[in-house]
Amino acid sequence: MSVMVIGTASHVGKSTIVAALCRSLVNRGYRIAPFKSQNMSLNSFVTRDGCEIGIAQAMQAKAAKLEPDADMNPVLLKPKGGTVSQVILLGHPYKDVAISAYYQETDYLLGIAVESANRLLEKYGHIVVEGAGGAAEVNLYSRDIANIQLAKSLKLPILLVADIERGGVFASIYGTLQLLPPEVRDLVKGIIINKFRGDPGIFFPGIGIIEELTGVPVLGVVPFCDIPLPSEDSLSLGDKTASGHPVSIAILRLPHISNFTDFELLEQYAAVHYVLPGKPLDGYDCIILPGTKNTIEDLTELHRSGAAGKLSRARKAGIPIIGICGGYQMLGQELHDSGIESREGIYPGLGFLNGVTKFTSYEKTTSQVRHRASTVPPILSRIGEVNGYEIHMGITDKGDDREAFDNEGAVSTDGLVIGTYMHGFLSDPVVLNALLSYLYEKKGEPFLLLKETGGADPYDQLALHFERHVDMKKVIGIFEDQEKNPR
Repeated sequence: MSVMVIGTASHVGKSTIVAALCRSLVNRGYRIAPFKSQNMSLNSFVTRDGCEIGIAQAMQAKAAKLEPDADMNPVLLKPKGGTVSQVILLGHPYKDVAISAYYQETDYLLGIAVESANRLLEKYGHIVVEGAGGAAEVNLYSRDIANIQLAKSLKLPILLVADIERGGVFASIYGTLQLLPPEVRDLVKGIIINKFRGDPGIFFPGIGIIEELTGVPVLGVVPFCDIPLPSEDSLSLGDKTASGHPVSIAILRLPHISNFTDFELLEQYAAVHYVLPGKPLDGYDCIILPGTKNTIEDLTELHRSGAAGKLSRARKAGIPIIGICGGYQMLGQELHDSGIESREGIYPGLGFLNGVTKFTSYEKTTSQVRHRASTVPPILSRIGEVNGYEIHMGITDKGDDREAFDNEGAVSTDGLVIGTYMHGFLSDPVVLNALLSYLYEKKGEPFLLLKETGGADPYDQLALHFERHVDMKKVIGIFEDQEKNPR
């Protein structure tokens, strides 16, 4: 029982549909694993054995009730600027390549991807495959290892997902199917229309029109839902709007921002604004420097845009400043690059902490971690132990600063500047309770502590929402037909 999910475009909701399918099928007793051959994202996750994969596949593994595995995302591209990306291969850094050079390795990378898919099939029996971007990029067909070439190799039944929210759903569905190579088009067994808003009765006649035009059944029209799940890539940043909470937090929207999924729980309890470098930082109760794929270039942009000066004024005003991963490195005195992150040289940091970071190796630190926070008030002393994960190049000598956590990070004497390599620690209710209770107290506002455990499982909520609007009998019928006629 395996299937491939492709899209009419980027950001149509393929990742969420795959997660919904995984949880729905697992709840029906199937063992099933998610798989995406090639992902391009700066939001990544570290597996238990220290491999780096896209955050979406880690999320889908959780939906499938599995431990994330490097085979679930064998090729991860992390853009560094221009046409250059770092290639993460089977969880580890492979090389930095321009897109033209990357396409010269199509056959090699496709072979690795197919091997990963086969290992997952051997281990779990079934997979739900996610394509990437729009499937009908005709200029890329010969080198598209995420959609066309993978579909030809695996020969799985395909579900096509279209986003109705942005309009043009009829043209996008019909056009995509017409442009697919015949051998791939023949694999498309169903269409799912996603992100629907409005009166379904008005759209209902359109279902028949789509089926008549394409000869492919529409399996469901899924309404837009607001279930909190991690965002896959930077396209999601444009969808974010700040809530009306009394505490306001600025997150610097760095040019190469990464792992902004760190802040998605925080967004539910504070008015979080993603602020471009150089824009005003007055009036915020806390400022966060997030992770970045290119610390040196983003630090240079902070100085060039005037953001460094604005941060200095916020520091003098006693505004808490938190740096995570690359953001932590920027908080120090200097960054020494031997040509690993950017051009060789010594770069001035923001100077809020005393650390010095050196980039001397292409290898990364990738590990899941658990640390106990220091007793430095007013924020860290409220925390205790916390889980997270590290993904970074460079080594930081914290100088004479106190540790923010045991054997990790740094904190200023007054406790208001905190630097850490831990991604995910702001997703822990214990940490949010510590930070937000302090910020709310400063404003004289009441804060209701978050519960540390309990609450509905968002993946069960997602599966239930999906099943209410998709004909699961037909979906399972597609799978069963594939079982009878394996590739």
